[in-house]
Amino acid sequence: MTQRVYDVSVPLRAGGVVYPGNPVISIEAQQAISAGAGANVSRVDFGSHTGTHVDAPKHFFDDGAGADALPLDVLIGPARVVAFDDSVTSIGEAELRPHRLAGVSRVLLRTRNSAWLASGSSEFHPDYTFVAPEGAAYLVSLGVRLVGVDYLSVEQFHSGHHRTHRTLLGSGVVIVEGLLLSEVPPGDYVLYCLPLKLVGLDGAPARAVLIG
Repeated sequence: MTQRVYDVSVPLRAGGVVYPGNPVISIEAQQAISAGAGANVSRVDFGSHTGTHVDAPKHFFDDGAGADALPLDVLIGPARVVAFDDSVTSIGEAELRPHRLAGVSRVLLRTRNSAWLASGSSEFHPDYTFVAPEGAAYLVSLGVRLVGVDYLSVEQFHSGHHRTHRTLLGSGVVIVEGLLLSEVPPGDYVLYCLPLKLVGLDGAPARAVLIG
């Protein structure tokens, strides 16, 4: 049986969508054959939490590990895609329990957000579906090691408390944000998510694929 490879990474383009307050995406030619250079070389400028990216503990803890220290054995391995109806705007324990996630190490949450990312629009939607703090605590209690979401933050927009991030990162759970899951049916896959090896940084853009 042929396995399908799903590229679940958000395409990065100049002027693409970013979380409000983060650096804009800028891509421009630094050298160009058309201008007489011997090769084409581009300059890229964007934040560490742009597009599909991984949050490191350093994101919310000054003494936390950086992106280069994230365990590869967590970023690669079996993962389950769980889908939620468009009516779900906050994912808490009550929303997670019916999916029977005991024993699942990597959980990827597919919501209405994926359609926004798939559109390629630069518009940011502040009412995106998020993981509530008690939902994060429930996932930690199950022993989940990686949580992936289909928008630019796992946390409610301007939550003020950052409890979802702190609960997950403080418990050693890797967070992957900005996954493009619109074409991925619910089920079990193998995840390969490799962030750039940026030393000591709070996060890093990644290329992520699912095979299944």
